Amino acid sequence: MQIYLDYSATTPARPEAIALMQHVLTEQWGNPSSLHQWGQRAATVLELARSQVADLINAPPDSVVFTSGGTESDNLAIIGIARQYSTPQHLIISSVEHSAIAEPAGLLEQWGWEVTRLSVNNQGRINPDDLAASIRPNTVLVSVIYGQSEVGTLQPIEALGSIARHHGILFHTDAVQVAGRLPIDVQQLPVDLLSLSSHKLYGPQGSGALYVRPGVRIVPLLGGGGQEAKLRSGTQAIATIAGFGIAAELAAQELSTETPRLIQLRDRLFDRLADVPELLPTGDRLHRLPHHVSFSLRHADGARLSGKTLVRQMNLAGIAISAGSACHSGKLSPSPVLSAMGYSDRAAKTGIRLTLGHHTTEADIDWTALVLKQILGRLCPELVLSQVNEHGKAEGRSKFRK
Repeated sequence: MQIYLDYSATTPARPEAIALMQHVLTEQWGNPSSLHQWGQRAATVLELARSQVADLINAPPDSVVFTSGGTESDNLAIIGIARQYSTPQHLIISSVEHSAIAEPAGLLEQWGWEVTRLSVNNQGRINPDDLAASIRPNTVLVSVIYGQSEVGTLQPIEALGSIARHHGILFHTDAVQVAGRLPIDVQQLPVDLLSLSSHKLYGPQGSGALYVRPGVRIVPLLGGGGQEAKLRSGTQAIATIAGFGIAAELAAQELSTETPRLIQLRDRLFDRLADVPELLPTGDRLHRLPHHVSFSLRHADGARLSGKTLVRQMNLAGIAISAGSACHSGKLSPSPVLSAMGYSDRAAKTGIRLTLGHHTTEADIDWTALVLKQILGRLCPELVLSQVNEHGKAEGRSKFRK
């Protein structure tokens, strides 16, 4: 039995996207900047995809800039704003950002910028009052991740964006994990820049987008032919963009049914594992991505039991999950996200993440819970697990409540 539970890392491209990409590669492969019919056929594909992605977030089509993915979109937002200024200014981010934001922010610090990293509570959530208190006269940009990929916590983006807008400060959010899983309406949400990624919503890898609110100016990172309204030079990857477009359109159509289905499966998995004292849920249960389940390990010692060990053991059982911290040169490093949430270095090395998607079923959830319990029992037989009733529901209960 093969079960894939790493949908936050990447999603399989849906058949409709693959079929459309094949068609574009064989029939509509022209350069969309060319004026002849081959180029104009490609341009038609490009603009249709732009409209499809724009519709997913209720944006004007000309506000969508195609990129190579979420990382480039984040970098374009951060560095593209910063390059407007001849002298260093002040940037605010959260302490739980994806590296695609954290590293550009660090680069700006090397250039003399001041960077404030907002603290979070032990569930990974920002207090909007902390943002208000951190604003300075030279603050020009706030960037806060919408849905945290490692622990699943959703940030109060509407409140944070409203504070930034009240002070006349631009606001960016990385919505890579949220788009296609929760509704996004940039006409209502107070954001100026928003990052998207195709392969997180069943489109192909290698395509992404940055929403740029009309009137907001950014400086391009690349010099060249001036494609994408002169914001992202380089001939567009028409086939992957087309796949992104159809995936976005279908995600929007399925949102009303898929989101509650994922929430039900997510909660089922939390409930099935609620009797395992070794598993400590991480993140915010109430303000949470609909497909996201995550834990740290109570007694992990790095020798017999760690997040990395569980990933390997689950893989041997045919189940794909991920560890929540990076592995560098064979050494498991503490997760910066868990560290920012107040976890010790030891605990911050033990995060695991199980993320659900289109192909996840109730049977998958129940089997995964059973296998994970068996692996934990085998690796640490001294751990006492609560008994489960004949239906597999935990008699013991986790302290992690909805």
